[in-house]
Amino acid sequence: MNTQTIYEFPLNERIRVFMRLEQLFQQLSHFMLGASVFDKRAAISVLLDILMIFSRSDLKSELIKELDRHTKVLNQLAHNHGVDDEKLQEILAELNQASRNLYSANGKIGISVMESDLFQSISQRNSIPGGSCSFDLPAFHYWLEQHEAEQQKDLERWTQPFVDIRVAIDLILGFIRQSSMPTQELAKAGFFQLALDNKNHPVQLLRVGLAADMPCFAEISGGKHRFSIRFMHPSVDENRPSQMLDDIEFSLTRCMF
Repeated sequence: MNTQTIYEFPLNERIRVFMRLEQLFQQLSHFMLGASVFDKRAAISVLLDILMIFSRSDLKSELIKELDRHTKVLNQLAHNHGVDDEKLQEILAELNQASRNLYSANGKIGISVMESDLFQSISQRNSIPGGSCSFDLPAFHYWLEQHEAEQQKDLERWTQPFVDIRVAIDLILGFIRQSSMPTQELAKAGFFQLALDNKNHPVQLLRVGLAADMPCFAEISGGKHRFSIRFMHPSVDENRPSQMLDDIEFSLTRCMF
């Protein structure tokens, strides 16, 4: 059992998008393993959310830039005393392979999926509550009634364009999360605020660790110059959450890479 609940807060738009995609990919993997019609419906719905994010920005070039930046930072560590050279070379090989895979991907990621008549039909109805009923989308209903092996084959084909993207995002966020050590902090009367020195190494992500048995959650807000954390007591009897009045001990990791 986890002894801590971790609350994360991205401090720039690039990391925010990466984290949204990370969660969507995790949901997609979960629902793809399910055998029910509702699992398949959920998998398609999540895939449409992923496609929507990709339709709004050129994420491939953003990921390549971030992978190249990580490679550059790690190369600078190569001559530092105490660095495990074998492990470092292994990590660099992973980064280089992920970057090469993205470079070799032709065109906009996922465009072939959205060109499918089935996906276009589902996408058009997806914004309507309950808009994908069998009488709205008989072609989708037909697909949902097919043998599970055929559905799985289709899902793997539709998600294939995102495999390298997911690998790159997992690598980048993994490095960022492990880039700094947590410090122990105290929020006086449930409130904590700190200015950030982003001149040399901008903080990309905040991680707040709170004992799992604490009757509160962390509400984080901020930008590149400062941030604040309010520890809130969950709502009771439909009332709004209220700020804790007690001093709250927590761990804080300012992730920068």
